[in-house]
Amino acid sequence: MHNNKSVVRKILDEVKSAGRDALTAPEGKLVCDAYGITVPQETVANSSDQAEKAAAQMGFPVVMKIVSPDILHKTEAGGVIVGVKSAQEAADAYNKIIANAKAYKADAQIVGVQVQQMIKGGQEVIIGAVTDPSFGKLVAFGLGGVLVEVLKDITFRLAPASQEDALSMLDGIKAADMLKGVRGSDPVNRQALANLIVQVSNLVTDFPEISELDLNPVFASKDSAIAADVRIVVDFSAKKPRYRPPEDQVLASMNRIMQPKSVAVIGASNEAGKIGNSVMKNLINGGYKGHIYPIHPSADEIMGHKAFKSVKDIPSEIDTAVFAIPAKFVAGALIECGEKKIAGAVLIPSGFAETGNHELQEELVAIGQKYNIRMMGPNIYGFYYTPANLCATFCTAYDVKGSVALSSQSGGIGMAIIGFSRSAKMGVSAIVGLGNKSDIDEDDLLIFFEQDPNTKVIAQHCEDLKDGRAFAEVARRVSKKKPVIVLKAGRTSAGAKAASSHTGALAGNDKIYEDVFQQIGVIRARSLRDMLDFARGVPILPTPKGENVVIITGAGGSGVLLSDACVDNKLSLMPMPDDLDKAFRKFIPPFGAAGNPVDITGGEPPITYKNTVLLGLSDPRIHALILGYWHTIVTPPMVFAKIMVEARDEMRVKGIDKPIVASLAGDVEVEEAAQYLYEHGIPAYAYSTEIPVAVLGAKYQWARGAGLI
Repeated sequence: MHNNKSVVRKILDEVKSAGRDALTAPEGKLVCDAYGITVPQETVANSSDQAEKAAAQMGFPVVMKIVSPDILHKTEAGGVIVGVKSAQEAADAYNKIIANAKAYKADAQIVGVQVQQMIKGGQEVIIGAVTDPSFGKLVAFGLGGVLVEVLKDITFRLAPASQEDALSMLDGIKAADMLKGVRGSDPVNRQALANLIVQVSNLVTDFPEISELDLNPVFASKDSAIAADVRIVVDFSAKKPRYRPPEDQVLASMNRIMQPKSVAVIGASNEAGKIGNSVMKNLINGGYKGHIYPIHPSADEIMGHKAFKSVKDIPSEIDTAVFAIPAKFVAGALIECGEKKIAGAVLIPSGFAETGNHELQEELVAIGQKYNIRMMGPNIYGFYYTPANLCATFCTAYDVKGSVALSSQSGGIGMAIIGFSRSAKMGVSAIVGLGNKSDIDEDDLLIFFEQDPNTKVIAQHCEDLKDGRAFAEVARRVSKKKPVIVLKAGRTSAGAKAASSHTGALAGNDKIYEDVFQQIGVIRARSLRDMLDFARGVPILPTPKGENVVIITGAGGSGVLLSDACVDNKLSLMPMPDDLDKAFRKFIPPFGAAGNPVDITGGEPPITYKNTVLLGLSDPRIHALILGYWHTIVTPPMVFAKIMVEARDEMRVKGIDKPIVASLAGDVEVEEAAQYLYEHGIPAYAYSTEIPVAVLGAKYQWARGAGLI
């Protein structure tokens, strides 16, 4: 569709030169016309005679509205009259609207009265756009009319939005069925609505000074989608873009930081209990094979390594410097690192922005940008990169190698990640603290982990995204190759910015994160435990080839709870075909239940579990299995666990590998059985029907987002 940018530019220039922060309705209509956004016929009348003629020409009924740059909320001012049915009514309405406007704001500049074709019928929806401080331009869609701010049934996508994004928005509201036609009403024209969403998103992308836009209501019918009212708010103040080096530079720096040939420890110490001592111990005891250079003002040697007064005294190149000195000394030492051309600074010290000392942190940022030194932190526990045996941290050394890369904004959450990973024997490639995120943040880590052959899945805890737009651009690409799991803290806080549009008022911060994560293919964890369980389970599950999930259970009660969990996690329980139903029944006692869930009952021997699982794996119509085990003396927990791994391995030999998760109900022996299953590639949980299904749901969410099913 050809968009007439010059028309919009001219209007916005006029608004700017007039010192206004909103467009009038007629200006809004011209902008909509320029971008193919369908609006009703309308004109502006400057007298009651003109109003009569215009209304008669359009055909009754018409809507009449005040046009004034000083009156943004027209209804409040008595500036809107709907359902005008005759020429005389049009003349009377004109006079009444002008009188009301003058009474509402005596000094208001009045351009005239808008006479507009009245749209009849159809479903009222709202299409809008907002500017989020982190994600930038977003387009919004929801149910319109008077209930919109009560129900808050609205969904967001990053602009520009594709046709596919726009169509997904129509299904992304709770009232999606209303658009499909209920109780005899016609379904709406989905293509017409999607086109409006796409054009609004293109408009705000092309003209960033449009800060908020509302089409409310849009009347969606089976034939068309017409915006009855448009409101456009502008903000001409220049936004300073975040400093962001090119991606190849980011990767070059991150490679040197995460896989250094040499590390300097600024503030290294021989004294036990000091952070500089713990960092040295971890580097040495963790098995790091590169060069370690302790920096200390007076010591000759620290823990067997020659000490230097400054990084500038070290004769060879240094990749990474770990800071373990008080905040007030960091800037001076950072300048020396810059002069030494060190790639990265790991800033453990606290006492910066988190304590209100923003100036000290801004000083570090300026130094970092001047010398192209990338900074992790400040206020962090450091980081681990296990393929290099690197423990650049004051926490405990970590040596369980694997393919999961984790990061956290909080030190406490970082310690929880370390503890869980060790306890669950979850191998990690990296654990990174981001702290205040003065520089390095989640998207820098994604750029590194994307190409890191040692990392298969990336899990990130964040309290905020300093540059959500940059994160989204990188995560959209990375999540097609490797699962990206995000635990966004602060789910319950509403957006703090007061907004002058309906769409803006509805932009609760968390809803935006929710929808953008879905748009870019990121798996959202709802809790710390979810993030850790997804990080552990998603990489070991094979990718499903379709949506059909079957539950096989030895306990009816588990079957019901597992079914509920499937609904919660957007998994599709396969309707059981008759032939498959008969095949399952051959292995089940007469009082068992086929269908889905397949209930084999509790008193069955191990062979029943094995036969039903082999059938489930071998039938090409079934794409994933959920197992519900019930502890019995006939099939003890470890017997069940071993026979399930056997069945899975037999099918793998035949080239069949499907995702299997298991829920184990029983006495404490089920814990050992669950651990055995997990170690053999079947995510299994004792005492939970929710977690295994959530893990499978996360794998499905990733596979869908990556376009694999």
